[in-house]
Amino acid sequence: MNFVEELKWRGLYFDATPGAEEHINEGSRIGYIGFDPSAPSLGIGNLVQIMLLTHFQRAGNKPIALVGGATGMIGDPSGKSEERKLLSEETIRANEEKIKQQLGKFLDFTGDNAATIENNFQWYKYMTVLDFLRDVGKHLTVNYMMAKDSVKSRLETGISYTEFTYQLLQGYDYYWLNRQRNCTLQMGGSDQWGNITAGIELTRRKSGNEVFAITSPLITQSDGKKFGKSEKGNVFLDASMTSPYKFYQFWMNVSDEDAAKYLRVFTLMEQDEIISLEKSHATEPHLRLLQQALAKDITIRVHSAEDYNQAIRASKILFGQSTGDELRTLSDRDFEEIFEGVPSRKISRSLLEEGIDVMQLMVEETQFFPSRGEARRMIQGNGASVNKQTVALNQIIKNAELINNRYLLLQKGKKNYFLVIAE
Repeated sequence: MNFVEELKWRGLYFDATPGAEEHINEGSRIGYIGFDPSAPSLGIGNLVQIMLLTHFQRAGNKPIALVGGATGMIGDPSGKSEERKLLSEETIRANEEKIKQQLGKFLDFTGDNAATIENNFQWYKYMTVLDFLRDVGKHLTVNYMMAKDSVKSRLETGISYTEFTYQLLQGYDYYWLNRQRNCTLQMGGSDQWGNITAGIELTRRKSGNEVFAITSPLITQSDGKKFGKSEKGNVFLDASMTSPYKFYQFWMNVSDEDAAKYLRVFTLMEQDEIISLEKSHATEPHLRLLQQALAKDITIRVHSAEDYNQAIRASKILFGQSTGDELRTLSDRDFEEIFEGVPSRKISRSLLEEGIDVMQLMVEETQFFPSRGEARRMIQGNGASVNKQTVALNQIIKNAELINNRYLLLQKGKKNYFLVIAE
């Protein structure tokens, strides 16, 4: 495959330095992308860059994933309107390990073009301040650094010397990888252009070597917001931060336009397959074929096939296409996330020890029904249920009915739910 052409049809190509495309097409190359360990998990914004490395490797090149163990302690000012909160070294080290594990799901670490993971803390931990000022700072002028957008945008609100020097640190990363690993290509989001070109200039001035860059456009949410790890509502790759169910639902809920774009950006599906899906979707948009294909592909690759199947089961429960037995397959976390926002009430577990009349439960204890008369009519019409099982008048509900020994799910009609939590 032609790497650059692959990026272009997928909408992953934004800009490149002169000669970059020709350089890549001349033969197998070594290229890298940096990942900032400012959070214990990468987000789906980082997944864009992971896909760049994935396509780079599939085209026969050797990818390097650089974890910023040192630069992460400083914080990249790019795209930020205020100073970042500095993290402790202990937190950074813990984040590094988690990110390395996540990268291992996407890149192939075997074969002739095996991916590698580097950590810039390894070459900065022995460098003194004097070494840095003499060997790095001497080569780029303040005027050059001030012209970068990441600096200019902060001149009014203020930027610390710490963040001002970030571009020098990232620039030296490129120089080090070029010298030690023969890396000649850096990739990243378009917001990294200033930092990347600083590395190109530093490498040229220190060694005379010519190196190149390619950037991807920033992939945003439907409201225009960036998928940043520090952004509110971000979707993370770690299951403990964004559950597989919520992860799956995020992709299922994107617009048709975004689904078509995201299939190109986040999956390995071929162009013909995506175009065919779009045509099928256009004839039956209510089936949401684009969203289904997108959610399945990414959920399986980020999590697992079992997590995907569990998300399907959970979705059926939420939309009424399930049985009481399926409810009992859910974990506490999945159960609470599925019914997040559903009205709820805590009751004493002691009420269920000898059993409670269903009318008392649904009216007096929970106010799920405003009156006994309405509850009676709904129950007699087979329109009320507990844990997806239709209930009868005078039915007694006991502890044995509790899901995970904690929950009762009341329902009237098709989608009117109420969660009872026994404590």
